[in-house]
Amino acid sequence: MCAAVSALRGVAAVLFVAAITACGTMNAPPCPRGQQAAVQELLYFGTDKPSGRVTAEDWAQFLGEMVTPRFPEGVTAWQAFGQWRSPSGATVEEESYVLSLVHPESASAEKAIQELVTSYKARFQQQAVLRVKSNACISW
Repeated sequence: MCAAVSALRGVAAVLFVAAITACGTMNAPPCPRGQQAAVQELLYFGTDKPSGRVTAEDWAQFLGEMVTPRFPEGVTAWQAFGQWRSPSGATVEEESYVLSLVHPESASAEKAIQELVTSYKARFQQQAVLRVKSNACISW
């Protein structure tokens, strides 16, 4: 099983509860004056793969080839470290990358994110990429 998904199952459970609790805010009033409605996405990419590990060079190439062309306005990415409990009960630790995207809600952004997830999974033999989506108000 992809360590990225499993590593974040505990976090996902907490986020799921938070998301259900926050469902009432999904149709929140418009943003305050001077701010714009947007979506913030956090994508968690595991680095363990059957034939080794996603290297910093692999990640940089993925960002350059897949992410930047789809989100040229900008992104933020960082390395992370997580752990998860495997089906056998063992605690497994894994390095990962987190990608933060802030964008308007749109079909084109949704398509772009699906392309990122599909590409990463295929390129690096991953079963899943964890996606956390939140409404936000932004200003410059």
